[in-house]
Amino acid sequence: MDYDLIVVGGGIGGSALAAVMAQAGARVLLLEQSLAYEDKVRGEWIAPWGVTEVKRLGLYDLLVGAGGHHLETHISYDENRDPEDARSTPIPLGVFAPDVPGPLCIGHPHHCQTLFDEAMRRGVDARRGVQVMSVSAGAAPSVTFRQDGVETTATARLLAGADGRASMVRESLGIVLHQDAPHHMFAGLLVEGAPGWDDKVQAIGVEGDFSFLAFPQGAGRARLYGAFSLDQRRRFSGPDGPRAFLEAFRMSCSPDNEHLARATPAGPLLAYFNNDAWTDEPFAPGAVLVGDAGGWNDPIIGLGLSITYRDVRLVTDILKASPDWAKADFTPYGQERAERLRRLRFTAGLVSALEAEFGEGPRARRESLHQRALQDPSLRAHTLAVMAGPEMLPPDVFTPQHRARVLGEA
Repeated sequence: MDYDLIVVGGGIGGSALAAVMAQAGARVLLLEQSLAYEDKVRGEWIAPWGVTEVKRLGLYDLLVGAGGHHLETHISYDENRDPEDARSTPIPLGVFAPDVPGPLCIGHPHHCQTLFDEAMRRGVDARRGVQVMSVSAGAAPSVTFRQDGVETTATARLLAGADGRASMVRESLGIVLHQDAPHHMFAGLLVEGAPGWDDKVQAIGVEGDFSFLAFPQGAGRARLYGAFSLDQRRRFSGPDGPRAFLEAFRMSCSPDNEHLARATPAGPLLAYFNNDAWTDEPFAPGAVLVGDAGGWNDPIIGLGLSITYRDVRLVTDILKASPDWAKADFTPYGQERAERLRRLRFTAGLVSALEAEFGEGPRARRESLHQRALQDPSLRAHTLAVMAGPEMLPPDVFTPQHRARVLGEA
């Protein structure tokens, strides 16, 4: 039970990391707790800059072959605007990254299984139904786990934690997780039976006390999200919650939402607090974290997968360039990731203020921004951080001064 790399967590980040390193010749052990991947209402939309990372990892053809669905157009609806006005100014989604036609959507459980199977195909010792008992890093990384009642200890040159938000690896390493306060609630639901919605068009919109996001997956299926106030946290709870959630999509500002409201739930409705979380350094001697284990971004801008795929690409680049992994330096990865998440934390906070605050004051603020941005498009520069990547913008975009300009407070 001696390996080059042990990866704890066989979701998207862990399976991608294992598959890439096995392709590079490493002996990899991949440990996944679940026996079947479940719909956790997250991780189904990859931004154009994230698709670029998928391509650099050599996984793009795999995901497209597994049913990955590109979106080509974005429309922003708002209660301040006539629907025809919104439809007349769509944003083409193929302009944000070279040779990327737009965001890529693929169902989360199927996405996980596709990568896990690919890791196995490439020779990874991939195990399911595993309970990790303990991990240690340092000069001699090891993991003790139980599978089918048998307890085993495996050793490796390096340990990778890809075990999600409640990461045991992160906790065992003593890496501190910082979190900000929640701003609003966020809920999601997979639906089917919505062929009337253009499956190449994603949309967002705000009306009344609800804002929506719609990401079609093709063949009449779509992943829907909604943001609402913290004081309404139980708004969509109970057996009638999914239907109430879909009814909230009926909006005068977006008449096509009627197709979504009439759709059939095809998975669970889950609601959760929005917030950001981050670590100062997502690594320790003998170990490194990727994906949510190292902190995450507010889901209102949907960048969880893009963040994870860049994490995997940066970590695998370092490992493939370092024959002696005991001397592998993850400092550049940690520095890039810290600044990336800082910029995306700023962006998510700005988007939350614009799209997840309700009432007359926020409505007037959105209308003011719409009018001012017609004369000064730089007021919407933060949207490039979402689509093209946070590094594509100058540092002064991610400052309190820019936020005040966007919100009309300067």
